[in-house]
Amino acid sequence: MASCQAVLFDLDGVLADTAALHFRAWRRLAADLGCTLDPGVNERLKGVARMAALEIVLAETGRTFSAAEKAELAARKNACYRELIRDLGPRNLLPGAREAIEACRARGLAIALASASRNAPELLERLGIAPFFDFVADAGAVRRAKPAPDIFLAAAAGLGVPPARAVGIEDAVAGVAAIKAAGMFAIGVGDPAVLAAADVVIPAIAAFDPARHLDLG
Repeated sequence: MASCQAVLFDLDGVLADTAALHFRAWRRLAADLGCTLDPGVNERLKGVARMAALEIVLAETGRTFSAAEKAELAARKNACYRELIRDLGPRNLLPGAREAIEACRARGLAIALASASRNAPELLERLGIAPFFDFVADAGAVRRAKPAPDIFLAAAAGLGVPPARAVGIEDAVAGVAAIKAAGMFAIGVGDPAVLAAADVVIPAIAAFDPARHLDLG
């Protein structure tokens, strides 16, 4: 790995367990459509953009929906999700998340967010960590969602750092694929069997150590 200049964090499932809130919102929508989502579907939804996630959910119903219906359903899901995050605060950061960010900052690394969530800027503010981020990639501005590399390339470009000098941290298969497609070193957070494509896998963000995992020691 080339000398690291920047760390690009995913949000859901890496810094905060907002992925669980997304799944609650999708399950509520599915229930309204007469369908039940099993936990296995949640893994497929992780790191996926809203409309792509909607297609996964709608496929479970076995029904066909028009473009207008899909837009309305996506809006309903987002409204439900925004209701769920209304009371989110610093207490909802995953253990070790703030410390991981501060450790990167202490080593002079640039920090960016590469999240598929269009609510990411609001979430960072609610979680109390917005000031730590030098750049937040706009999920609504990239042409292709994860597993395409666009969001990570946008984050690196926003920092002015070559992709080869950036490290991405993700908990989703699609996210790890996006990091690797961007030509970056990938750190997976979760199950090594699921995130086998990552260069390094840690069980949780609390296990992240810049000196060890970024070869900066």
